[in-house]
Amino acid sequence: MSIEFLLTTLIVTIAPGTGVLYTLAVGLTDGAKAGIAAAFGCTLGILPSILACMFGVAALLHTSALAFQFLKYAGVAYLLYLAWQTVRNSGNLDLSKNEKSKNYWRIARKGTLINILNPKLTIFFLAFLPQFIPASTNSPTLLIAWHGAVFMAVTFVIFVIYGLFASRIRHYLLGTPKIVRGIQYGIAATFAGLGLKLALTDR
Repeated sequence: MSIEFLLTTLIVTIAPGTGVLYTLAVGLTDGAKAGIAAAFGCTLGILPSILACMFGVAALLHTSALAFQFLKYAGVAYLLYLAWQTVRNSGNLDLSKNEKSKNYWRIARKGTLINILNPKLTIFFLAFLPQFIPASTNSPTLLIAWHGAVFMAVTFVIFVIYGLFASRIRHYLLGTPKIVRGIQYGIAATFAGLGLKLALTDR
């Protein structure tokens, strides 16, 4: 495995995106454990894209306009749903709420769906992973799987750091109802903006 792959992976995972935003939002509003659950879910959501790259499904998605449009608009609808949920829950944040009462599987499931319903992620892996697979290899599928596993591991670590960072600053930022509402409206607007950006994407 090349140092170029590791450096590129690090840059890609650090760059702000939908998964980063979701993990930050969850860590900020629900605490450290919830942030880790969000990171796990977002990382798990990468797996179908890697499998699609391994078995050629990503190529089909790239060439089939209907499949791409279907998955794209499902992703748009889900991002808008997250925006609406954030607005609906605005002002209802309780920092003293016991973390044991939070549904971590539900948080992880949302993170998984965010990445599964993003066709751009699948096409990204179709373009990204093969660059680091030697043409002379006898087992390209296994090498793609290995590189994909490393990408997921790096993603999880980086996202956990994001989630823990957000959880550490939550008590400083969420001291007043106005700040709470402002942050939640900002998160909702960003989700809606990402949904609009995805809707306007052709490929």
